[in-house]
Amino acid sequence: MSNPKPYRRGAFLLLLACLCMPLLRATEHDTLRTRRLIPVLGADFRPAYTFPTDRFFRGDNQAGEPIRTNLSGHLKLGFQFAPGTRLGDLYPYTVQGIGVAYNTFFNRKELGNPVAVYVFQTSRIASLSRRLSLDYEWNFGASFGWKKYDYIHNFYNYVVGSKTNAYINLGFFLNWQVDAQTSVKAGIGLTHFSNGNTSYPNKGVNTIGGNIGITRYFGRQEEAEGQQAHAAGRHVFKPYVSYDLVLYGATRKKGVFPENGSPVLVPGSFGIIGLNFTPMYNFSRYFRAGLSLDAQYDESANIGQHIANNTYTPDANSIRFHRPPFIEQFAMGLSVRAEVVMPIFSINLGIGRNILCKGPDTNAFYQILALKTHLTDRLFLHVGYQLSRFKDPNNLMLGLGYRFGKSH
Repeated sequence: MSNPKPYRRGAFLLLLACLCMPLLRATEHDTLRTRRLIPVLGADFRPAYTFPTDRFFRGDNQAGEPIRTNLSGHLKLGFQFAPGTRLGDLYPYTVQGIGVAYNTFFNRKELGNPVAVYVFQTSRIASLSRRLSLDYEWNFGASFGWKKYDYIHNFYNYVVGSKTNAYINLGFFLNWQVDAQTSVKAGIGLTHFSNGNTSYPNKGVNTIGGNIGITRYFGRQEEAEGQQAHAAGRHVFKPYVSYDLVLYGATRKKGVFPENGSPVLVPGSFGIIGLNFTPMYNFSRYFRAGLSLDAQYDESANIGQHIANNTYTPDANSIRFHRPPFIEQFAMGLSVRAEVVMPIFSINLGIGRNILCKGPDTNAFYQILALKTHLTDRLFLHVGYQLSRFKDPNNLMLGLGYRFGKSH
């Protein structure tokens, strides 16, 4: 077991760099080939309500006041594939890029004012009129500058255990196209901050709130809906089956509950390695679904059932374990997967159940949210997050995937 704290910030920065590389590659490639990328600049203001998931948010803090409000300002730089390019014809409303956000919870001393850096993608769900549409946007990245829990100087904040945390946001909004180059939007969004159990405490910070923004497109021309449909119709799609193989790893912290004792946070970190094999039927160029065979080895699984201390109540310094048998730390399950497919990125959702397992930690349902970033037509970066029993944070899933069969 090793302590990942000195490397956590570097790991998140490396992850962001890997997520951004395909954006730079696509920009360079299409600029040289067609010079018909459309630069996009956006600004958002997001007032939000902070869920009181812990007594710290309900007023048990140094300030003695509830923490209910989160405000964030966002600046985003992206691009849209222009009409006449293959991706521009297939995805005429999709924008992807890089964003930065400044957050405040009005409690800088105990929570900090974290800055988030992320990749984003937005596209249309449905047209409501010629100029009004229902759109969505997701953000995925890292947030820096949190004030973490400290048992001497910040002991009330038993929520945030690391200075760097993942940042995930999903929003839905009405988008009004003022003219060919300007749009304004208003809607709602959900945000989650977490470190994926790489450090404790990790209760997560969750918000829900509004999203008001303006977007400027540079060089985009007005185009009729009929022209867009005609352009997309030139690219005929035939359903097919593809096969994704993903290998991932991560580290995590672990807390155990000794008999007749207080909970103990086990020192150090535990390794995780896993594999997913997922045949999926591609129903359209935007959506595919299938079943996944999931295998995972978790060095921390079920150690709470093998505590070696039997003469006194252990603490973090004295607790010892017998190594559990392999079958208690290895699990294999089946999950149903659905995936939204867009240029550069795909969002994968899964709900599954371990069928080969032993012990309370692995004998459970699990849920997966993953972002696939396409490095080539077949190779992709896989960044996922796994929950257990629909509520308990389990582990990150950081790895690489390869697509067999037809790739697009």
